[in-house]
Amino acid sequence: MAELIDGKKVAEEVLAECVQEIAELKERGIVPGLAVVLVGEDPASQVYVNSKARKCGELGIYSEKIVLAEDSTQEEVLATVRRLNEDPAIHGILVQSPPPPQINEEEIVRAIDPAKDVDGFHPENVAKLALEDPSGFVPCTPAGCMRLIKAAGVETSGAEAVVVGRSMIVGKPMALLLMARGSDATVTVAHSRTRDLAAVCRRADLLVAAVGIPEFIQADFIKEGATVIDVGINRVEDASTKRGYRLCGDVAYEEVAAKAGAITPVPGGVGPMTIAMLMKNTIKAARGAS
Repeated sequence: MAELIDGKKVAEEVLAECVQEIAELKERGIVPGLAVVLVGEDPASQVYVNSKARKCGELGIYSEKIVLAEDSTQEEVLATVRRLNEDPAIHGILVQSPPPPQINEEEIVRAIDPAKDVDGFHPENVAKLALEDPSGFVPCTPAGCMRLIKAAGVETSGAEAVVVGRSMIVGKPMALLLMARGSDATVTVAHSRTRDLAAVCRRADLLVAAVGIPEFIQADFIKEGATVIDVGINRVEDASTKRGYRLCGDVAYEEVAAKAGAITPVPGGVGPMTIAMLMKNTIKAARGAS
């Protein structure tokens, strides 16, 4: 049975570092500030936004939650972003995704000051990631995955890594991090339309699943003893549970865990790391503004 990579435990270690870093900033009169903009009242987005605000409160980060109406215009959202760009109390800005269909998300991301783009999605930060420029912000979920890989003692240098998923949020930045100097993995980026995907995945010493399909990665995708990082979090109907649904990842956990060397669970794996790395990015932004 695979070794469990405990995201909750590693996230606690990251947050303990954050507490120390925030204390050092406050000694210099700097209180890190994070603003989260939510357009509409999507229940899942509200849960995410509230969890971010709660974590800020626990750590002593100043936070603003700005909820705009579901029918807000593009210009109204842009005006909010511009105001936050100019607010010296706010060091980090994120606009919760996905916005309603009338909102052009790409334009909103480009409007955020790159020095406050703690999600790491602005083209300037994407370029810095590709150039291995440490002054940029790395997207939180891939950064959290790298921290888990390091905590698990996985040797990436020379390893064959397969990333299943090609999004700008996870897949592409994950591949850049794994192939960067210091990680030195040989990286293949695959997706749901890759021919003979199972055979491609079986080459992997390290497999990162970020395809967004419940339990898509099965045991025959896995090399014996491989490390598996499951980024997916999916809600699947399940009448046997009190809530009527269960959460699962992109990996068929039980059958893959019997074959892998190490694996992240869902929930309790990558999820806690994403918020922890957001706090890290906010502190970095505050430090850069000082």
